[in-house]
Amino acid sequence: MITLRAFVKGLLAPLLLLWLPVFAAAAGCGASATAISQVQGEKSSSPLAGETVTVEGVITMDARHGGGFQGFYLQQPDRETDDNPQTSEALFVYTNRATGNRGERVRVSGRVKEFHGLTELTDISAIETCGKGVLPEPAPVTLPWPRGQQPEHLENMRVAVSGELTVIDHYNLDRYGELTLAAGDQIIATEILKPGQKARARHQNQERNRLLLDDVMGTRNPRPIPWPAPGLSADNSVRAGDHVSQISGILDFRFGAWRLQPESPPVFRTANPRPEVPSRSESATLRIVTLNLGNLFNGDGNGRGFPTARGAEMAAEYKQQQSRLVAALIAPNPDIIAVTEMENDGYGPESAIAGLARALGEHWRYVKASSRTGKDAIRSDLLYRQDRVTVVGKAHRPGPSSFPKPGRPPVAQLFRPAGSHETLRIIVAHLKSKACRGAKGPNRDQEDGQGCYSHSREQATRAILDWTESLPQPDNLAGTLITGDMNSYAREKPLQLMAAAGYTNAVRRFHGCTETACDHTSYRYRGRSGTLDYSLVSRGLADRLVGANVWSINAEEPKALSYQGPVPLADDKPWRSSDHNPVITDFSF
Repeated sequence: MITLRAFVKGLLAPLLLLWLPVFAAAAGCGASATAISQVQGEKSSSPLAGETVTVEGVITMDARHGGGFQGFYLQQPDRETDDNPQTSEALFVYTNRATGNRGERVRVSGRVKEFHGLTELTDISAIETCGKGVLPEPAPVTLPWPRGQQPEHLENMRVAVSGELTVIDHYNLDRYGELTLAAGDQIIATEILKPGQKARARHQNQERNRLLLDDVMGTRNPRPIPWPAPGLSADNSVRAGDHVSQISGILDFRFGAWRLQPESPPVFRTANPRPEVPSRSESATLRIVTLNLGNLFNGDGNGRGFPTARGAEMAAEYKQQQSRLVAALIAPNPDIIAVTEMENDGYGPESAIAGLARALGEHWRYVKASSRTGKDAIRSDLLYRQDRVTVVGKAHRPGPSSFPKPGRPPVAQLFRPAGSHETLRIIVAHLKSKACRGAKGPNRDQEDGQGCYSHSREQATRAILDWTESLPQPDNLAGTLITGDMNSYAREKPLQLMAAAGYTNAVRRFHGCTETACDHTSYRYRGRSGTLDYSLVSRGLADRLVGANVWSINAEEPKALSYQGPVPLADDKPWRSSDHNPVITDFSF
């Protein structure tokens, strides 16, 4: 039989539990409170999510400033930790209440919440300042993360990174104030491994072992752009491959990534300086530069017609884009230029290619391969110095029946270098990108490291090889150079097909690539370096190959320096003139 006292006790007990946090907060500083480590728990999600708790700790970083994260980081003092290495001792407190400053001890009551992977305290009902506190010592951390374990046990805590880290990505630097760091450069898996499970595992391991250097701001387009301090500029820039040290602050987790909110600016060291133009050996009689132009569109050709389908959005942008591309193309002193992502607007005097030829100088002409350019907005093209090489015969492009869709038909042209009776054939190709829009069936991502449309790229490569064999073969033909943007890394199927057909990767003949060091790559994507742009030399022509380089002027530079970026750069500078690096190939005839 239930007594009246037992009934009342049972009725009031839940109400008392509901009000306990308020009573605890009201009890004041030093009263019983929930340990922050108990709120964090040993797993990625809090065991107390949804519950209301009262905690005490020291404010280690205040992010309630304008544009900040609307809250502060609260950590248990060192003498009050639970000595469990599996639990974090810190929380993010989401509030705009102004109580408390960095270094002060505060008592806070609120509801525990998981916010996209970040354990935080929200719906704050009370904050009380408890006087001056003692900041906990930063925990030492290293990359890669020890034993491959994500640092959940350090979430929201003060940390200090040991040694130097390497900048591997700056794509979001001007938009979000972020730099991606790692223990060293990360190489695209299929640049060194065949597509498959090993490549996929390497990719995933790279993704896990990164740290974003953030700016304690929750707003877009921070100005000045924070890194390197006091702000990014043409003369104070950062390249992929540069090193960062003295990194300390709060280890935060936001938007699916571990990031460091710094207490003071870290130190940047130039470890990958802007390179000089690759020298041309005395034996080289023919130099070819290959470059993806990054969508060169010239409006109507008379300073109007902007924005266009791609590229510059106004005439002033186009002028700067073209000027910087010219600086990049002319500096190596080439005889022939092979380009991709040229506007497919014909070959008349107002076309984009005619404008580029005029900007290159009086000796420059372009190959008029006007038929069969396809319906894509961009195409591949060739330009040449008429005082150094002679065009032999007409240009060729494959017909629709011999080149698969989707794709951009390649262009082929015979050239004879000055002083030589021999010719070489140059074919400029640009295969389908890895973007997944519209991908169906075998063109969907097969999760082997090759991305979407790998089937289309393989079919296009086979078609190019077959078409090459069908072209006229004059007696004085020294060989064939297939160059351009293959949108495939070195161990992927298109490059394997080219190698099987007897084509040599010119750059890799002179510059090797290992699992830990792979110089002379042409592209960076989401923090990984690899090669998309190639010079592939046929057997007969390989004997005349005397040099090949990738000039790293673009992919390593932040896009904030591009012609559409917020950081001004002189028009006669080649840096970030495109997002691909040019490939420079030298022959002796």
